[in-house]
Formats: sequence, structure tokens, C-alpha cells
Amino acid sequence: MAKEVALIIIGIAAISALPYDPVIRKLEEGPRYQHVQGPDGVHLADVWATVSDVAESARYNPDRQNVYHLFTRQNPTVSQPLLIGSDGLLGITNYNPNRRTIILVHGWLDSVTADFNAVLVPAFLSAEDVNVIVVDWSAGAGSINYWTAMTNSVPSGESVGRFINWLNTATGAVPTMYHLVGHNLGGHQVGIAARNVQGTVAYITALDPSLLGWTGQNVDKLRSSDAGYTEVIHTNAGFYGYIMPLGDADFYPNGGINMPGCDSHDCDLARSYYYMGESLTRGGFIGQRCASYITAMTGNCNLWGTLRMGGLVPKTGNSGIYHLETNSSPPFSRS
Repeated sequence: MAKEVALIIIGIAAISALPYDPVIRKLEEGPRYQHVQGPDGVHLADVWATVSDVAESARYNPDRQNVYHLFTRQNPTVSQPLLIGSDGLLGITNYNPNRRTIILVHGWLDSVTADFNAVLVPAFLSAEDVNVIVVDWSAGAGSINYWTAMTNSVPSGESVGRFINWLNTATGAVPTMYHLVGHNLGGHQVGIAARNVQGTVAYITALDPSLLGWTGQNVDKLRSSDAGYTEVIHTNAGFYGYIMPLGDADFYPNGGINMPGCDSHDCDLARSYYYMGESLTRGGFIGQRCASYITAMTGNCNLWGTLRMGGLVPKTGNSGIYHLETNSSPPFSRS
């Protein structure tokens, strides 16, 4: 009996010695651990925030840690770094304020080397002589803790807005020459960035913006008013991508969930930027107007009107919900 009591006391002492990390917030109602899609597959993520998560997020300083990579037709494969406040460094790059400027923002667990960037940098440079600036916020997005990365996307977006303001002040560029493109967490972050720009950004494209943690997030999630024209392409809606409309125009290719030629959610998520890339170089992707996102997801759309998905130029003044079908392999467009 004495031995059993001793073992119980030892067990209690061991439990008491474990660090206490209280939960302070839940992203969503439901299980604490949920599957979330990352660039390298599905991860079982803790979606409840603890004190240590908040401490980790507080260590992220986007003004100091975000890195901006400039690509132009003069340097299409090797980037030139840009730093907020460094006018001297800016002056020796190929940046031209008279060109359209594209800002690319990756998602969770990604970086400058993301497939998202590998697809879209050459596509934009092929479509037009533009400045393409890739935002590497991997210092904030790289945490395996989804809550931390999601939380970091807000100050990162604010910092991207400050970067654009500095660039405009230093060069005379204007917000109407900007196109912000974000994927996954970056799909919401581009809206946050645009809200912090002095003036109205011309064009936002959100590629399968994240679902988890954003459904009740009315303050920071993407809004149609964030730019002169805001477009969303849904390719994994209701699983890891946001299901409901967020932009002026929302496209649900193939119903927005399961993409032809894909056998995983990872592939479905990636299709959004492959479709965007092809829309820049080949055109096509004509959507049929729908009454609601429900009819867009079922393909039961017969309202008058069509609209081209993607492309280089904002379709300012257009709005609505659209459905279209794609091929299972490139060229994806049937138009």
C-alpha cells in the first residue's frame, strides 16, 4: 500500500512539474486539433491559442523581418532586395515607378521559393513589362502553429502597406498602379495591406483565401472595398479555402471545390494560382453569372452576363458571382 501511495505522489508531482500554458482563445468552435492544408501537405494544427502562442507571435516584427524581392524583365530569375526606408538601395535596382507594380503575398508555411511565386512571377513578366515584388513573410508564416501564423498575417499586412507608402513617397508611384495578389493566408493579408495604403489600390486578387479562423473575423478578413476592384478565385471552398463571396467578383471554377485532374486538397489549392497564371498569358476563363455562391458551386447558373476571370487589368465596375469549367490539365481554359 505504501508503494502505491508513493507512486501516486510521484505521478502528481510529475504532472505538477509540467509547464502551465492556459488557452486564451479559440479560432473556431469544435475540436482543438484540426487538419489544415499547408504547401507540403495536410497538418494537424492546434487552433486554440495559448499564452505561449501569443508570446511567439509577439516576437515577430514584420518591419524588420519581412523581405521584399524585386523581379523585372531585366532580372527575371534573380531578385533584387528592397528594404523599407533604404532609398539608396532602391536607387540601384531595376524598379521603375512608371510600370505597373505587382505585389505577391504567399501563405502559411511558405516563403519566397513558394510554388505560388514560381508560377506567377514569370507569368506576370511575360504578360507585361511590370515590377513584381515578392513579399517573403516566412518569419511570420513559418510557424507550424496555425494560430500564430494567422495572427502574424495582420501585422504583416499592415507592414506591407507601410512598405508601399514608402515606395510611393520615394519614387512618385501611385496606388492606382498596384495589383496585390495573395494566396491562402496571403489572400486576406493583401486586403489588410491595401487598407493601410495612402490612397486606393487599383486591383486585388485573392487566390483561395483561408477559411479556418476567418469566418467570424469581420475586422481583418478580405473585403470588397479594399481596392478599386477586388476578385476572388475559389478552388477549395469549404475545406481549406473560404467558401462565401468576399470580393467584387467571386469565381467558383468547377464549383470551387474539386478541381479536374486533382486528387488532393493540396492540388485544389494550387489550381487557383495556376489558373491565375494562365489567365495572364493565354486569357480565356469566361465565367457565367450566378444568382448565389450556392448555385455557383452546383453549376446551376443561368443569369445574364459573363466575366473573364483573372487577367492583368482590373475589371473595375464589374461585380457578381461566376461559375466556369476548366480542363484537367494545361491549357486549363476552355475559352
